Amino acid sequence: MASFPEFVNENEIGKAKLIGELLVSAAPFDQKSGRETWAVAFAPDGSYLAWSQGHRIVRLLPWSKCLNDFTVGSADLSKVVAGPQRLSRQHSDGQLGRSMPCEQTIDCGDIVWGLAFGSSVPEKQSRCVNIEWHRFKFGQDQLLLATGLNNGRIKIWDVYTGKLLLNLMDHTDIVRDLTFAPDGSLMLVSASRDKTLRVWDLKDDGNMVKVLRGHQSWVYCSAFSPDSAVLCSVGASKSVFLWDMDKYVLIRKLEGHHNDVVSCEFSPDGALLATASYDTRVIVWDPHVGCVLLEFGHLFPPPSPIFAGGANDQWVRSVAFCHDGLHVASVTDDRLVRFWNIAEASPQAISPLTNGLCCAFSTDGSVLAAGTRDGSLHFWASPRRIASLQHLCRMALRRVMATPQVQTLPMPARMVDFLSYRII
Repeated sequence: MASFPEFVNENEIGKAKLIGELLVSAAPFDQKSGRETWAVAFAPDGSYLAWSQGHRIVRLLPWSKCLNDFTVGSADLSKVVAGPQRLSRQHSDGQLGRSMPCEQTIDCGDIVWGLAFGSSVPEKQSRCVNIEWHRFKFGQDQLLLATGLNNGRIKIWDVYTGKLLLNLMDHTDIVRDLTFAPDGSLMLVSASRDKTLRVWDLKDDGNMVKVLRGHQSWVYCSAFSPDSAVLCSVGASKSVFLWDMDKYVLIRKLEGHHNDVVSCEFSPDGALLATASYDTRVIVWDPHVGCVLLEFGHLFPPPSPIFAGGANDQWVRSVAFCHDGLHVASVTDDRLVRFWNIAEASPQAISPLTNGLCCAFSTDGSVLAAGTRDGSLHFWASPRRIASLQHLCRMALRRVMATPQVQTLPMPARMVDFLSYRII
């Protein structure tokens, strides 16, 4: 079995540039489970990086400081987080805001599986009528971090102070993933091994709004569309579900994977959905009509469906969509991280990565961060490509138009195919 098709020369594939590492040292005997970096996340405004460092610990770092340390060649965690220096936040009116720590270490009390940043938009009202009764009033300048734990709890933290704000208790098994609605409403969705997704309204003191049922086994991951209208959830038994988040009903199930589906993410314009599976593939879908547009294979020849359901040392662990809408990254058990261009069938760039578990692009899409089983993080510069004017126009249009609407536009069929991503 090979990692690339026969027509691809591995030596001709670009090598992704490793720009930095945050390494966690451990004693030789400390190799048991509990050290894993199951999640890494970037704040929506690009201010912070968070990752589950293992042993109940979440580390928060100002992203600009990390980049600066990488630039000067530092690749040691002890140097990157070298002390309790403090920065000051400058508000737009010129007044000095609260000081925020240069770094924050949070002990969550149990193994951390999921992370998500959330920030509030004041004009987004809570669903609760009695809003004056609320214990917490989240301001526009407040940044929250949600942590999903091994014991089924979800803890909500103030990033700037490290203070615990809410402790959400309703899941009966591991909270595997968390995602905030990107519209600033502070609606949080949790995905759990108890086979459910739960919707929480943090502006209503974290009260649970809805339980989404339909998965027959573990739910591994969920992701909101950019307009917050649709939620994708993926899990065991090949499941990929799309939910209407206004009515909280199942829209459709996507059929195509042959093993557990463990990661998902929408493209920046919401026109595409990428899912990663243990069947050795990343599938890029059109979520509006439920069809497969692209497949990124990680094993050649690809395993037949009957064998794709077993262990093959090429399980895809995580997938991330770059903010340029052109690149996808994948982390796989074959000790490689791959950068894909959606216009090509083979990786644009690769880099070695042992025991990778998760990945995420920085807010501006310039850097990919990937976490490993030893609690460390590794960072690569994203492939650089100037997007064409056609692609930028397509993204602008697709942010407001679904595929069925595009297909009714009075224009040539080839242009409709381009806008529908059938022609990249």
